[in-house]
Amino acid sequence: MGTPGRLARRILAPLRKPKRPVLLDALPAFAVPAAAIEVLDDPSAFRRVLLELIGQARQRIMIVALYLQDDEAGREVLDALHAARARHPALQVSVLVDWHRAQRGLIGERKCAGNADMYRAYAERFGPGIEIRGVPVQNRELFGVLHLKGFVIDGTVLYSGASINDVYLARHGRYRLDRYHLLRHRALADAMAGFIRQYLMGNEAVRPLDVAELPETRTLQPAIRALRLALQHARYEVPREALGPGEVAVTPLLGFGRSDNALNDTVLALLRGARERVILLTPYFNLPRPVRLVLGQLLRRGCRIHIMIGDKTASDFYIPPEQPFTTIGLLPYLYENNLRRYVQAHRRQIDSGQLNIHLWRDGDNSYHLKGLFVDDDVAVLTGNNLNPRAWSLDLENALLLRDPAHLLRDRHQAEWTALQRHATRLTDYRALESPRHYPAAVRKQLGRLNRTRLDRLLNRLL
Repeated sequence: MGTPGRLARRILAPLRKPKRPVLLDALPAFAVPAAAIEVLDDPSAFRRVLLELIGQARQRIMIVALYLQDDEAGREVLDALHAARARHPALQVSVLVDWHRAQRGLIGERKCAGNADMYRAYAERFGPGIEIRGVPVQNRELFGVLHLKGFVIDGTVLYSGASINDVYLARHGRYRLDRYHLLRHRALADAMAGFIRQYLMGNEAVRPLDVAELPETRTLQPAIRALRLALQHARYEVPREALGPGEVAVTPLLGFGRSDNALNDTVLALLRGARERVILLTPYFNLPRPVRLVLGQLLRRGCRIHIMIGDKTASDFYIPPEQPFTTIGLLPYLYENNLRRYVQAHRRQIDSGQLNIHLWRDGDNSYHLKGLFVDDDVAVLTGNNLNPRAWSLDLENALLLRDPAHLLRDRHQAEWTALQRHATRLTDYRALESPRHYPAAVRKQLGRLNRTRLDRLLNRLL
């Protein structure tokens, strides 16, 4: 089957229901003291805590991210990792990033060897001791990437959707806003580290990136197929712990592929079970069809829904009109067109205040938030963009926090209040920029896509 056929099979499948209903109360979970869960304020706090944890590490450091960039922030983190291991030679340090992403430059920039060049330079300078490996979730980056989140440092999990570069760590005056949570719980950290060791570290497809010669991806295709098959059946090892006073149920969830996807099925079950309020955070307004359908059901039931997204100028793909335009710069406009249609279709619910669309913008900073709050007792921490690509192509995970005693309610409300500080409620689709006023290059490209209906395919891939 050729590339178009494979794409159609993977991402254009009809809506399906879970094979078995997800019984949320029956999900296994760690009983984590609410006092052990902390919400960090901003990217600067995330950077500070990350470096502090690395500096204090004695047993293990396991960093999993889409990428660790060759820039000041990336080098600062690598320097900290090498310094920590120099102080404690028995410290186990592993970094896992996406295989494909590590071997290219930024989108729109000239072709280069990517971040792997920096990894090799550090290995030559410091010698062995820190493993930097690339995970090829698919044969090509277009078909899916490593999108797992969670840094495990000794008995602590630092969870965020952020990768590691200057803008995510708020260097040089600009930032990309994400969510940042610190969970101090040894058993949870063991489970997340154990998953990486079991399914990724020893896998034949997962190769070192800090070596002189890298194998061509085509030679790894049999191993990549085997890795995908293993991941389709993979799960975190989670006990069934009863909650005691002052404790919250925390369940790590894996999401990969269209079928038997525990994360997708749990998200749908959470939404279907919402009683009064849902808050949904996503950087790209391009919701999977199952999610859109469930949100429609909730609106008909009278549930109040808040959706926070970034203004198109707060997208990491946005290209200011004064800069040279490249095709990737179409994406914010495609997402804005999706939003315009959605707002037009739900004018009555928006006018009544039942549906609230919050557009985030803060100068030239960017927005990368993901996750859910359901009523006052459930939160989902995730790197999942809640778009068709994350729903079926990327390797995703999440932490589900169930809080029947409302121990975290004030912290969640404080986080939501802080996020709204730079957000404006959208009351009418006409408040969005009209396509007639888009830059000429954007109008030309969008016209071509609309005529060929390729805009729908792009929405599902990027």
